[in-house]
Amino acid sequence: MIDRRRLLASLAVAALPTHARAQSYPTRPVRLIVPFAPGGSVDTFGRLLSDRLSRSLEQQFYVENIAGATGNIGTGRAAKADPDGQTVLLAFSSHVINPALFASLPYDPIKDFEPVTLAVSATHAIIVHPSVPATSLADLIALVKANPGKYSFAHGGVGTPGHLLGEQLRLTAAIDLAPVPFNGAGPAVTSVLTGHTQIGVTALSPAAPQIADGKIRALAVTSARRSRLMPDVQTTAEAGQPAIVGDLWVGVLLPARTPKAIAELLQREIATHLAAPDLQEKLAAVGFEPVGSTSDEFARRMAAEAVHWRSVIEAAKIKPL
Repeated sequence: MIDRRRLLASLAVAALPTHARAQSYPTRPVRLIVPFAPGGSVDTFGRLLSDRLSRSLEQQFYVENIAGATGNIGTGRAAKADPDGQTVLLAFSSHVINPALFASLPYDPIKDFEPVTLAVSATHAIIVHPSVPATSLADLIALVKANPGKYSFAHGGVGTPGHLLGEQLRLTAAIDLAPVPFNGAGPAVTSVLTGHTQIGVTALSPAAPQIADGKIRALAVTSARRSRLMPDVQTTAEAGQPAIVGDLWVGVLLPARTPKAIAELLQREIATHLAAPDLQEKLAAVGFEPVGSTSDEFARRMAAEAVHWRSVIEAAKIKPL
């Protein structure tokens, strides 16, 4: 009898128009899968967002960290979750890089998910130790060209946006610049700070205090616009390298076949929260800028980046993991 009642109830919900299902959503606590360990930037954003959504939608949203394989394990779990809106994935920009970086994945980054919004983004910076005799990106390119085999760049790990942006700089400028991987942006910044690696391509946020203190020099940021965190630093386009553009982002995804109305409801809620000045202040403290795109804009961004980063990985001859 219990199974029959559950079946009838589920059929009744499925028969409702999508707008009616969205109005009753969520019906129980919602898990936000963060496919990385606690304490990172995605986790930090997830906890800020879950608190806001819990209050506005009057149901608990909670973070579940499922780390491993550069986000692939948690993302695979999210792809296989029921498409009822009760499981939400917080995807990092590696979501569209991993298909070209790994020989196989337990999910399809486009087909297995319903896009909700590109929530926040953060720029990268091309940084140097003060001993490097370059005060502009053009200076740095000329310096490396004049000294083949001498310079390398630190980045936060194989296949990260910092790594791929550094490779793009190497390929675009036709310079001899060797990549040096570290376990995260923090250690990469530290290597530049101590002079062990004289150049770095890393997220701007962990380098910002040292840049402000003059311990590291920022030559350019890789975003399309200047960063509010360091408004005096040129973009790569302004520095004469418009092809070297990219940032990291956190987006919100649902399992494929989740009702559109639920995705639309979450997009509206998240965009509203991202417009709040107090949340923007908290995001700025960890290097994020609010975006809150539409689902269609996010879908186009993911599709374009998947093609772009694959071309960089293939041109740089980065072997699949």
